[in-house]
Amino acid sequence: MAATGHLLFVLVISMSVAAVSAHNITAILDGYPEYSLYNSYLSQTKVCDEINSRSTVTSLVLTNGAMSSLVSNLSLADIKNALRLLTLLDYYDTKKLHSLHDGSELTTTLYQTTGDASGNMGHVNITNLRGGKVGFASAAPGSQFQATYTKSVKQEPYNLSVLEVSDPITFPGLFNSPSAASTNLTALLEKAGCKQFAHLIVSSGVIKVYQAAMDKGLTLFAPTDDAFHAKDLPDLSKLTSVDLEKVLQYHALPQYAPKASLKTIKGNIQTLASTGAGKYDLSVIAKGDDVSIDTGVDKSRVASTVLDDTPTVIHTMDSVLLPPELFGGAPSPALAPAPEGSAPAPSPKAAGKKKKKSKSPSHSPPAPPADTPEMSPVDAPDAEGAADKADVKKKNGATAVATSFAATMASAALFAASFL
Repeated sequence: MAATGHLLFVLVISMSVAAVSAHNITAILDGYPEYSLYNSYLSQTKVCDEINSRSTVTSLVLTNGAMSSLVSNLSLADIKNALRLLTLLDYYDTKKLHSLHDGSELTTTLYQTTGDASGNMGHVNITNLRGGKVGFASAAPGSQFQATYTKSVKQEPYNLSVLEVSDPITFPGLFNSPSAASTNLTALLEKAGCKQFAHLIVSSGVIKVYQAAMDKGLTLFAPTDDAFHAKDLPDLSKLTSVDLEKVLQYHALPQYAPKASLKTIKGNIQTLASTGAGKYDLSVIAKGDDVSIDTGVDKSRVASTVLDDTPTVIHTMDSVLLPPELFGGAPSPALAPAPEGSAPAPSPKAAGKKKKKSKSPSHSPPAPPADTPEMSPVDAPDAEGAADKADVKKKNGATAVATSFAATMASAALFAASFL
């Protein structure tokens, strides 16, 4: 019985350690100045978020010299695809590289998961070459092993491996990503099935607001035409021109946030319509690979990405995003207990009686929220407090993880003790 308890104890502790551990590729590479340029582009393109979201991954990194040659004539969108092709979705260390079955193996990369790869062009061929070398090449027929394994950099066994390679892995057509600067935004939206949204941003003039934001960072949530035909969608034609502009600006973030980065966002995020104090903000709900945007009135799923050109990304959405400032929000939370000495709220029976003078009018219960935008729930002082709490929560994230781990350890010990 004691042996069983000991075994369970070890098992629970092992699972606890695995649960709280997570890799951070940019933090790891910060300790290696020879990869600083590679690391910088991981952050700029947000490929680091894609890597960190994977439980098992191998990063093939380039020295500053090799990376400098790669990026000299490429757009950020093309650099992003090159970094994705250097990210293998399996664990490889030195031992595994030199013991491949039949001396060769085809493995999947992050680039294959984008949907932009034709056929198996998002795969990489790993082969043991003569002289003990290991080569990496595109899966395209006739591809040369231009990249070779140089050395091991860092391993977190069976989760993350960082290996240095001599050169990037490329193939014809890899560097043909659409560019936001050369893209006709309305034509792109129409092709993606967002004709109604494209019409609205042009007729309202909001397209100019989007274009002005594209150089610094823009994430656009474009509802599909089906979303505009939803039965429960309010009549947007009844909005004033000012309110319609607010709704359209509410569909954009003043930052670059591809899908993988949206998964990492906690708390409220500002939109182009945000005015401070939490007004016209959004929040993100992520479950596995599904990402939804929560307005407080409705939730809309990120359906697809039609353009990803750092610092601009365009996602299509299943429904129109409705700001609570214009369309009402979720029911108000229950009122907190009134301070001591405040007058109680009148009962329904007393509503018709003559009102008595309140002893402390300043503490009388607040009136229910009105239907007008000025009195919407997000205007309440608690909204600002909630944002502050979110900031505190973010700053104390490390402490929370440590506390959670300590609690898990204690629970595991008690559980194991019951078997002794």
